[in-house]
Amino acid sequence: MTKKNTTIYDISKKLNVSVATVSRALNDHPRISQETKELVAATAKEMNYKQNNLAKALQSGETKTVGVIVPYINTNFFSSVIRGIEEELSPHGYRVIICQSHDDAAIEKKQLNTLLRTQVDCIFISISRNTTDMDYVRKILSTTNTPIILFDRKKDIPGVSTITIDDHKGAYQATEHLINQGYKNICHFSGDQNLEIYQNRLNGYIDALKDYNLPVLKENIINTGSSIEEGISAMKSLWKRKVKPDAIFSASDFTALGACKEIKNLKLKIPQDIGVIGFSNEPFTQFMELSISSVDQTPVLMGKISGNVFLESIKDNSSGISIEKKLVLTPTLHIRQSSNRKK
Repeated sequence: MTKKNTTIYDISKKLNVSVATVSRALNDHPRISQETKELVAATAKEMNYKQNNLAKALQSGETKTVGVIVPYINTNFFSSVIRGIEEELSPHGYRVIICQSHDDAAIEKKQLNTLLRTQVDCIFISISRNTTDMDYVRKILSTTNTPIILFDRKKDIPGVSTITIDDHKGAYQATEHLINQGYKNICHFSGDQNLEIYQNRLNGYIDALKDYNLPVLKENIINTGSSIEEGISAMKSLWKRKVKPDAIFSASDFTALGACKEIKNLKLKIPQDIGVIGFSNEPFTQFMELSISSVDQTPVLMGKISGNVFLESIKDNSSGISIEKKLVLTPTLHIRQSSNRKK
């Protein structure tokens, strides 16, 4: 036989008070005495009463829950952003529902609709690599009061706040560092050019070469994804060329790691023969036997600021984001063994 859940009617019957009194006491109503609140709370605990959060949400208009959609959670960057969001919102009583899009726009849209049906108070999204049409987001903004905040991977949409880092600046600094270390033929593993962050990193690389009067060669821009395997494959292809690179700036730490593995396999020395810099500052970059230089995206800070943008929005306007914010954080280049030729 299924055990019946305790209700506020059961508590009111036991205490011989009205259901309204129990409800008000549980919701900390100012007209209920502290003594009654404590008695109701103690009785509810004794009877193992579980408050119906959905019903409470319908009364208050908020669920104290937010949703986060990321391509994958098994990377340090996205898990760190989520940590930042949680650390910012948890003291204010918010819980976080985490969804993965698996870098698939169709799954991303389904997850978004699921979160809307759950009546979350805000949705944070880092879009998938094949997300091109954002009309469904515009429709949500026009038909609901649920704010949507984009971080890292984003599209510019009126009414949607975004939190990113200056990818162009980070790429420029990385390329400039390689140039200052004496490297001349610098190749770039460009990442997925469907995403704005990788477009900006490519442009930062190009602008640095131009500013230092080095040629921008089309064949030195290698279109890769963000995996170790693609870094290995790209490095193998480069080394078959007659004119070989003396440095690699990768838009991803993982492809940079793949490049390092293949360079080692080719019996070359890093950074003497070839320098390598990645992007994201994944933890493995600093703890490897030969540490990898990388651009830090400050993901925890990005998460905290994303959470703060939401908190400010509900403080300013209870019906959603009133002022669209476009925040760009400053990246930090960490120089390590893989590119530090002039020690």
